[in-house]
Amino acid sequence: MISKAKIKQVQLLEKKKYRDESQLFVAEGNKLVAEMIPFFECEWLIAHTTWMATQGNIPAKELIIADEEDIRKVSLLKNPQDVLAVFRYPSYKIEEVNPSDKLVLALDGIQDPGNLGTIIRLADWFGIEHIVCSPDTVDAFGPKAMQASMGALTRVKIHYINLEAFLWKHDVPLYGTLLEGNNIYEETLSSNGVIIMGNEGNGIRPAVESLVNKRLYIPHFPPEHQSPDSLNVAIATAIICAEFRRRQR
Repeated sequence: MISKAKIKQVQLLEKKKYRDESQLFVAEGNKLVAEMIPFFECEWLIAHTTWMATQGNIPAKELIIADEEDIRKVSLLKNPQDVLAVFRYPSYKIEEVNPSDKLVLALDGIQDPGNLGTIIRLADWFGIEHIVCSPDTVDAFGPKAMQASMGALTRVKIHYINLEAFLWKHDVPLYGTLLEGNNIYEETLSSNGVIIMGNEGNGIRPAVESLVNKRLYIPHFPPEHQSPDSLNVAIATAIICAEFRRRQR
């Protein structure tokens, strides 16, 4: 049976403040937890015996066998699955991030966890290993972003840093997506550098925009067609990453 203390811990970890303080986060779902166990330190795990039986050795500090009712009590999801785990945050070094020889994604103030999770999944799909984020970008290890990323956090490393300082020190192409940018389909795109995506409502901040040396725009079609002012940031990221990778085939 799951203890009241464990239930309270999971409920607290839904909030960023407590994730930051404890350096712990929650992952739920049969496939997601199975993918994450080899990559993240697992403090404790609660699951049905049927799920545990399919996993072999489970490297968790504490294993708790539970029934559906137990998992429902502790779960943060509307439709809980067979397993929930509490993992420790990974520790990555920003020195690993070298945009001189590969593409890096930079996120400036992304606020929607669903958008962030989708962008992480896109980075994984297009072989982008590192995402650097401004400190006010939503937490990648929050429940909603975690679910949207679909296990991509096992392969994509997230860094929360002073974005301006990071961009300033790298003499590489810094691509910004801007309404007054140049048509992405007519521009030369490199296999290295930083692709900067801005906040859902306000775009890239002026201080960060001032560092952009390659300004891009995704044109709508046909040119005379009435269209929204901008695309959803996750959709725009998908289009841009796909075009970069298409050029590199």
